[in-house]
Amino acid sequence: MFTDNKNSKSNLNSFSQQNTIAQGTTFNGDLISEGDFRIEGAISGSLTTSGKVVIGKTGTVDGLLVCKNADVEGKFKGTLTVSDTLSLRASAEVEGEVQIGKLAVEPGATFNANCLMKGSVKELKNETLATPSQNISKAGQSA
Repeated sequence: MFTDNKNSKSNLNSFSQQNTIAQGTTFNGDLISEGDFRIEGAISGSLTTSGKVVIGKTGTVDGLLVCKNADVEGKFKGTLTVSDTLSLRASAEVEGEVQIGKLAVEPGATFNANCLMKGSVKELKNETLATPSQNISKAGQSA
């Protein structure tokens, strides 16, 4: 009897909420949430979440979007910051400034943005610095 109540409470805490901006809905302003979002309507302003954002085929976002993961099928214009993976579907249209960890693009997507991939920049710098010094020491050893 008591075990069932404990499981119910833990299931409530682990339940992930999804917020939806339905087609035909327009939101102007700033949204802050811990849950995931699905956008089929229009947002003009900023959306900040620690979850995932899906911009559906009929969805549009004009402004600032900060999230962990994003799947874009619709239109985005503005500043987009995705700490993990940005996935652009074939119908996606993205314009503006983009900062991401990883990028996946399907053929047909429109991506007109200045893009900074945070994870890759650090790896590239370390690789570039390590390679010349390794080559110099190898050249010194063979001489």
